[in-house]
Amino acid sequence: MTKLNTQSTAQLTSQLSIVANITAHTDKVEQVKAELIKLIAITREEEGCLQYDLHQDNDNPAHFTFYENWASRTLWQAHMNAPHLKDYVAATEGIVEAFTLNEMTLIG
Repeated sequence: MTKLNTQSTAQLTSQLSIVANITAHTDKVEQVKAELIKLIAITREEEGCLQYDLHQDNDNPAHFTFYENWASRTLWQAHMNAPHLKDYVAATEGIVEAFTLNEMTLIG
């Protein structure tokens, strides 16, 4: 039983959680939303993607949050360099007001 718990702990510590917040300019909400939605299906098929969920704020529709879980930071970095992410950046240039990203580790 101890060995199983040790393996589970090792898997948890190598896993990477991402919280990405995107705020669109108020007149570009639907355009940014459409571009974000395009990322979901293709990203969920990527190696190492465990979870990739997009949320929209109920009080501020210009605010979006991606909650992501990746098997490792290396695989997440590959995602960040994928062509569809570069396409998203190009398509939303100048229409995103703010972007923040937090790399997080599950601790409990």
